[in-house]
Amino acid sequence: MAHLLEEGSNGEVAFASLREPAWHNLGTVFQDEVTTSEMLDLAHLSNWNVRLEDVILPDTYTSVKNNFMVVRNNPFEDNQNDVLGIVGDRYNVVQNEDLFSFGDSILDGGGVWETAGSIKKGTVVFGALALDKTITLDAQGANDQTKTYLLLHTSHDGSVSIQASITPVRVVCQNTLNLALRSVKQSFKIRHTQSADGKVAAAREALGMSFAYMDTFEKEAQALYQKSMTEAEFIKIVNTIYPKPEKDAKGSFKKWENKMVSLQEILASPTNANIQGTAWAGLNALTERLDWYRTSRGGNSENTFASASGFDPVINAEKNKIYQTVKAFAASK
Repeated sequence: MAHLLEEGSNGEVAFASLREPAWHNLGTVFQDEVTTSEMLDLAHLSNWNVRLEDVILPDTYTSVKNNFMVVRNNPFEDNQNDVLGIVGDRYNVVQNEDLFSFGDSILDGGGVWETAGSIKKGTVVFGALALDKTITLDAQGANDQTKTYLLLHTSHDGSVSIQASITPVRVVCQNTLNLALRSVKQSFKIRHTQSADGKVAAAREALGMSFAYMDTFEKEAQALYQKSMTEAEFIKIVNTIYPKPEKDAKGSFKKWENKMVSLQEILASPTNANIQGTAWAGLNALTERLDWYRTSRGGNSENTFASASGFDPVINAEKNKIYQTVKAFAASK
């Protein structure tokens, strides 16, 4: 039986997760494995009946474009409909059932649903399938493990395409290493002006369901683990990525100093104890700060958790900048 965190439509939270820890605080725990249909029901994602309805303009208004409201049945309130966004006439509606069946089809039933939910008042839906692929660095020593997920998400307001991506998560700190490796593809996208029908074969190829991405990821993780990194070298890398501001505008010096202290503390924390003194530890300390130690903008913790889950392209870009910097350091040794 699943334990669910629920709220009504005024501040919607609807998440369900297979095991602790939940997907970056965007979920709670399933005690048992579930089918896709059961997952949809438990995460309040079923029977939304997402649809397009005409935008009715006042008599004194005209529009040069055909616009439509994206409407759904509210999963918490009977007989209530929610407008999730306004889109143009090329927009194709995707039902939650179709999105997650698409993920099932990509893997041919080879994954286990770990989490699923909706954020941003229902405009974004997501689900993560745990794959039978765990990377272990130094099994007889550090025994540092990274699990593999297929993460699917899309929006119902036109802001996000249908996306499926391979997402590695380091187990000890639940740090998402959502990195773009140059030799293999990590993600597959379908615009809402297209259809998911007939895309499964292409998605399998693009995502490298032969685990090409994770094979490459494992080699690069091993290479970073094999390279030593002193605390002084880590601080030098941090200063390269986050140089001290030239002017103390709006307390920027203090913010920068706090960031430096925080990163050194994370590097020395228990989450990195087993990999201390390696470039792999440096990478994880830097990305862990982005996932778990940033201040929520406007007090909205949901945005921070969503960023940690790989939904924020700005944070993903910053992680890739970090990765390239640490990788360059390791290559120079």
